[in-house]
Amino acid sequence: MWHRRAILLGLLASGLSACASKFKTYRGPEVTRIVAQKSQRRLYLLHHDKVLRAYNMGLGHTPQGHKQFEGDGKTPEGVYMIDRRNPNSAFHLSLGISYPNRNDWEYAHAQGKNPGGDIFIHGENGQNPHKIRDWTVGCIAVTDREIEEIYAMVRDGTQIHIVA
Repeated sequence: MWHRRAILLGLLASGLSACASKFKTYRGPEVTRIVAQKSQRRLYLLHHDKVLRAYNMGLGHTPQGHKQFEGDGKTPEGVYMIDRRNPNSAFHLSLGISYPNRNDWEYAHAQGKNPGGDIFIHGENGQNPHKIRDWTVGCIAVTDREIEEIYAMVRDGTQIHIVA
């Protein structure tokens, strides 16, 4: 009897922990493109021209203008790709953006500077306790619950259009 209860409690606990996982499953239409509209602070996941999901987003702490140099606090503008994922991110989960591209590198180096890098779409994981709108060093931030959904929906190689 005691053994049976222990087994049932173990199964219940493992079932509950699976529900709490940050790794979600998505079986809907493919996300073919992401659009980040900086001025509106909106991030859109699209299947061709149809918006599948829309999110509010935070940006770098200097939100106007295109990122040009490491440490400028700006979020890049242009067409990039989702090129990596970090399941162990300090910001819950994160999807890498392929900044800097060749033009970004060439411009920064012509100015004698580094273009920076490590630009991601990521969650908060307690890193924005005062809920400041634009708090990152150049990334795109959403809530932890939202990055779980985005992480499940978006595949590596998806284009992201970041517009002013």
